[in-house]
Amino acid sequence: MDPTTYTPSDTSGTLDEALERLHTFGPERGGWLSNHAPMAVEALVRHGQAPEVHRWLDHYREKLEDMPDPAAEVTPENWQEALGDPRRIADWAVYFERETADRPWREVLAEWWPRLLPGIAAGATHPVIRVGHSVRTLLGAPENAPRVTELAHALGYWAARHQPLPPLSWLAPAADAATALDAVARVPDQSGGIRNRLGQLTAFPAWPGHAVTDPDTARARLEELVRAATHRYAAYGYGEPIMLVHAATAPNAVLRTLPALPRELWAPSLGAAWAASAAVTAAYCPARPAERAAESGGLSPEEVFARAAAHGDDHTIKFTDTALDVGDPTALAAALRSVELNPPAL
Repeated sequence: MDPTTYTPSDTSGTLDEALERLHTFGPERGGWLSNHAPMAVEALVRHGQAPEVHRWLDHYREKLEDMPDPAAEVTPENWQEALGDPRRIADWAVYFERETADRPWREVLAEWWPRLLPGIAAGATHPVIRVGHSVRTLLGAPENAPRVTELAHALGYWAARHQPLPPLSWLAPAADAATALDAVARVPDQSGGIRNRLGQLTAFPAWPGHAVTDPDTARARLEELVRAATHRYAAYGYGEPIMLVHAATAPNAVLRTLPALPRELWAPSLGAAWAASAAVTAAYCPARPAERAAESGGLSPEEVFARAAAHGDDHTIKFTDTALDVGDPTALAAALRSVELNPPAL
């Protein structure tokens, strides 16, 4: 399955209704936790679960908070001082609503992608993941107001939470993505929140082992990274079942966004995606794999996603969506492992 194309199974307008319903709420709750609803409902609709979306949202509603009050307008002149200021979440949303109303969304995305990419770890990678889900809807379906507004809110969230990783050195090159992830060193103190963990990062294995400049090669390496991170969850996800899904879903969000970007941005996107996946791995991966291997049980991709939808957990839904993009038996087994490990939400 090609993760960069969108084949809508929704003929009822459910996704647009859900997005309109969600755009009165902020991207976070409790001061830091992310609102996963726009991402989860997009995945549910994509995989034929549109009839369940509003019931799922009714259940998720208690986790939503209103959009924060505006603080100070973000403008083309002052955006740099507002970058990374979570107090400006509402201001950034308004800014990107205005930008996407005045210009084509692809133009806005191309301008802001290289500005935001160094902060890919922002909000535990949730903003870039939300951008990836949003772009997927815009690439393969009519460009309407709810979907463009969703991109504006996703970009605004990323800008408000923008968080560069600490300066890193590069270790010995790794032959492939799976080997590179295996070589990522765990942070010394795997306790506390993600900001504390990311602050301990010092070095990553060099991957790919040589500079990538060709856009198509960059895309192929991204596909390899998403596959390796998804497979790895089957063995290591037990260590932190929720957070470790982002080692796969963050680079997959970048992969989904590539077709909407100028090709000269594809290679830098690969580097940022690797940094995000390695950072999550270092922050949360356990020291050893699980004692038993995960199995797909012979289920079809549709059956696996139906199990994730019935389970209801937002991270499980989003990770299973990525696993179906990979599509092989190990990826499906990893998805079922996430169903097993994460607490059900429905």
